[in-house]
Amino acid sequence: MKANLSGFIGTFVADESGQGITEYGAILAFVAVLVGLVFSFAKGQLASSISAAFSAVVGQLNTLSSYAGTSGGS
Repeated sequence: MKANLSGFIGTFVADESGQGITEYGAILAFVAVLVGLVFSFAKGQLASSISAAFSAVVGQLNTLSSYAGTSGGS
């Protein structure tokens, strides 16, 4: 029985089949903590910056949409 347990532990330690997803999970958790810290330290400044960025994107999408609807977009 001891030999079987030793073989099982050796195989378990050598098996790396789930290592990649575990590393990605750890990186994702680290990034989530960093984003949380950034949001907690830059409360008002960050909201206005994000709003300005989304407004610029919406403006560009509206311009592209109106251009695609005219004969110039064909």
